[in-house]
Amino acid sequence: MATTERMPTRERRPSTSAPIVDIQGSVGPAGISRPKHKRTFTGFGAGDIKGVEASIPEPQRDAWTKHQTGGFKDKDGFEREVVRHVETTLARSMFNCDETAAYAAASLAFRDRLILEWNRTQQRQTFADAKRVYYLSLEFLMGRALDNAMLNIGQKDLAAAGLAELGFRIEDVISQEHDAALGNGGLGRLAACFLDSLASLNYPAWGYGLRYRYGIFKQEIIDGYQVEVPDYWLDFNPWEFPRHDVTVDIQFYGHVQKSTDSSGKNVAHWEGGEIVKAVAYDVPIPGYATPSTNNLRLWSSKASGGEFDFQKFNNGDYESSVADQQRAETISAVLYPNDNLERGKELRLKQQYFWVAASLYDIVRRFKKTKRAWKEFPEQVAIQLNDTHPTLAIVELQRILIDLEGLEWDEAWNIVVSTFGYTNHTVLPEALEKWSVGLIQHLLPRHLQIIYDINLFFLQTVERLFPNDRDILGRVSIIEESNPKMVRMAFLAIVGSHKVNGVAELHSDLIKTTIFKDFVSIFGPDKFTNVTNGVTPRRWLHQANPKLSDLIASKVGSLEFLRDLTLLNKIENSVDDAAFRKEWAAIKLANKTKLADYIKTTIGVVVNPSALFDVQVKRIHEYKRQQMNIFGVIHRYLTLKSLSPEERKTFLPRVSIFGGKAAPGYWMAKQIIHLINSVGSVVNNDKDIGDLLKVVFLEDYNVSKAELIIPASDISEHISTAGTEASGTSNMKFVLNGGLIIGTCDGANIEITREIGENNIFLFGNLAEDVEDLRHTHTYGSHTIDPDLAKVFEAIEKGTFGDSKDFAGMITAVRDHSDYYLVSDDFHSYIETHALVDEAYKNQEEWITKCITSVSRMGFFTSDRCINEYAEGIWNIEPLAVEKAGAA
Repeated sequence: MATTERMPTRERRPSTSAPIVDIQGSVGPAGISRPKHKRTFTGFGAGDIKGVEASIPEPQRDAWTKHQTGGFKDKDGFEREVVRHVETTLARSMFNCDETAAYAAASLAFRDRLILEWNRTQQRQTFADAKRVYYLSLEFLMGRALDNAMLNIGQKDLAAAGLAELGFRIEDVISQEHDAALGNGGLGRLAACFLDSLASLNYPAWGYGLRYRYGIFKQEIIDGYQVEVPDYWLDFNPWEFPRHDVTVDIQFYGHVQKSTDSSGKNVAHWEGGEIVKAVAYDVPIPGYATPSTNNLRLWSSKASGGEFDFQKFNNGDYESSVADQQRAETISAVLYPNDNLERGKELRLKQQYFWVAASLYDIVRRFKKTKRAWKEFPEQVAIQLNDTHPTLAIVELQRILIDLEGLEWDEAWNIVVSTFGYTNHTVLPEALEKWSVGLIQHLLPRHLQIIYDINLFFLQTVERLFPNDRDILGRVSIIEESNPKMVRMAFLAIVGSHKVNGVAELHSDLIKTTIFKDFVSIFGPDKFTNVTNGVTPRRWLHQANPKLSDLIASKVGSLEFLRDLTLLNKIENSVDDAAFRKEWAAIKLANKTKLADYIKTTIGVVVNPSALFDVQVKRIHEYKRQQMNIFGVIHRYLTLKSLSPEERKTFLPRVSIFGGKAAPGYWMAKQIIHLINSVGSVVNNDKDIGDLLKVVFLEDYNVSKAELIIPASDISEHISTAGTEASGTSNMKFVLNGGLIIGTCDGANIEITREIGENNIFLFGNLAEDVEDLRHTHTYGSHTIDPDLAKVFEAIEKGTFGDSKDFAGMITAVRDHSDYYLVSDDFHSYIETHALVDEAYKNQEEWITKCITSVSRMGFFTSDRCINEYAEGIWNIEPLAVEKAGAA
């Protein structure tokens, strides 16, 4: 009820048990409302360690050495550690030790062993004082850690035997672990594979990311719709170590004060605003069959003044007493906060600066302990930007060097450019990050000034190079002269890095000839390079598909192929070995049966393991074209319905399996998920169809589910519009596990085809060079919908799969809005190629030959090869020699 009258203030009742007095004067020191936290830092430089060691008296050193802890060495030792942790760390006993407790105790036993190697690795790297690489990624999609640790250390069989004696199945124990919710898609999984390879190859390296409390979200499917709920993954996480003594104060807002120092130099001071504290959490990253254990440092946000404001609380202002803490903690709460709202945009930019500022503070602190001159910084430090998210690191390092360390602009900028490398992950202009000038000015006023200066000096260089081309200045300017003005983060990343790489040959060629064409003219082609993505075979073959890994080892002679994936080529010699082929087929059927059991348990749909399993699992996005896949499924269903029961018997049974998350604000992607589930609810209950077609959507797709799904695939779909998928890595994982691909000539599909042969992959659709012409024709010429696709649209609009209004957006995008992703243009080719898949699968002997041949030729697609290419061509770092570890 609106009113202009003010409510009377409530008078406080006087105390009846104490005298009433007028309190006057201050009861606390002026200007102090709460205690300030004092920062300390762990770690020594190479010289510091030697000095500290020498200062410790020999008897103390002897006592310390005598009692140093050691990890378990055998099964009895492992069991002893598990029981000890159950009884002392968890305060349980054998009478109430369930599978969750067994997981916790087993993890702690392996963690204790990892810590020892972790400490030794950090000491070894510090003593060597060699160049380190720092990998900055907003996502690290790590997956489960216990299984990975057991396999990398080489003690999974020992752990399985030990847990069995204690009354537990190792599979049940492993399944208790939550996936670390630190990523969403291929970007984060690539970062995780890279960390595994860096450790396995003994490179000195750290990863830096954010410690999200809830990840992106946990996906639930309710009535066919995606529903986002928080992912409480940090209930128990034995794999992280809080470093409460490693904290960094991060500044936001405020203003910039410029002045002249005593030497006449102009200096800038960023003052005022808000301070948020970054607290470090460290995660050990074990290498395979090596003692090297690298570090992933994740930052968590806290209020700078402690948990809550005691003064406000005592004054009865309870809600605002914790407001600072709540506002601070939202920074590291959720991966990719929905940026459809302005507040969401601000939070996302805040998140990015918070993470890179804390990481750079840490990196600079570590460098300064070496007492080296600043010009040596790029000789000691390589920083890789995984996409545009960490681009503010370029500006932040320049700020540190000129504002805090007093370097001249040109000297500082040379250091910055020599330090950074930038990995681009997209050719879609709309996917290249931009932030409004107004937002950056509000949140990071000093950084906007530096960005403008970077842009000014860059454009002056461009003008000197191209004095007669004024248009190029607008095309390459870091500041986009739009309304509002925007900062193009990809352009800033290019200007501020010494190397820019794409992640597949086609992608690297496309960025040089399309979105970054002008920059090639400015900087020359040498600044741009390609490093085709890869995957770690330790997780994506040995861990995900242990029986296949063992079968391959029986032909290769050992598990050495997990360290040198090119050794896979030896299994091609066994392609005609009847016993080998039989076991290969049996392993695939067992994996499919395991997935079929999971499907029945989780969503109640019974699928036949002998049917062809057709899988598309990845982030839901229009360019990845899950909509074309489900349109194809509908076409198949309509075809089956039009046949007589006798005619249907000639059809190959098929299970179409989908999985993946749609971004919370991405309405079209959510519509695609709804259509998939709506089609499934009709098809799976159609008695005419039976086992001939099933449609399954597996909710909350993550790394652990990928480890279950990928080994069970017969055919996997990588069907992005040509020229839109930078690389893809799931395509590599599917082929490595003995599945085949149906795909477009896009991303790494092209290089996979070159390696495995055109006979072993099913390609379809238009080529990248034709896409723009087709789009132009759609917009300005004629646009005819494929007749088969028109029948699919007709069935949807008739209400065959529920209310047609729910799916109208997908249809109008193709029919009325120019079909940007060329669904109609590629549909006929897609359907025809699926018919070829059916025919090929019916000849199982030929199919198995294709699968074995494909796996044998996948040696190129290992993340170990990627890391060696980065190390040599971009980072200029060397692996550190370590004592020889026993082969796992």
